[in-house]
Amino acid sequence: MKSNSLPGQVVNHMYSNDWFSQWLGIEILEVAAGRCTLRMKVRKEMLNGFGIAHGGITYSVADSALAFASNSHGRKSVSVETSVSHTISLKEGDIITAVAEEVSLSDKIGIYYINVLNPENKTVALFRGTVYRTSKEWFPENSGGK
Repeated sequence: MKSNSLPGQVVNHMYSNDWFSQWLGIEILEVAAGRCTLRMKVRKEMLNGFGIAHGGITYSVADSALAFASNSHGRKSVSVETSVSHTISLKEGDIITAVAEEVSLSDKIGIYYINVLNPENKTVALFRGTVYRTSKEWFPENSGGK
């Protein structure tokens, strides 16, 4: 996804340096201030000993959605607390979508809910993330001296 908007510029810059999200095969579907939607396919090397997706896979795609959504305002933000609940197992070949939505934003803290969905649009994981918003901007040269 290429975009000239600030959220799009931030996420494109982050993704270009995010080797793990690239390895996961994440596709960026939508980015807006405080929001991000990602999609990826579960591959064989992502399965655990039960032949289902390792819990770290849904956690990871949700964590990437958290990172992109929370940084989309243009300020560098890092997670300080996350949690995930797995509700439905996934198998090889499943396409999952992670939808991150901002639920609270202050000068220093942001809270986000990420819903991970399977191809039937059923929730497979619920993720909650809290981020610390630093004072550093992604593109300070464009901030007008702020």
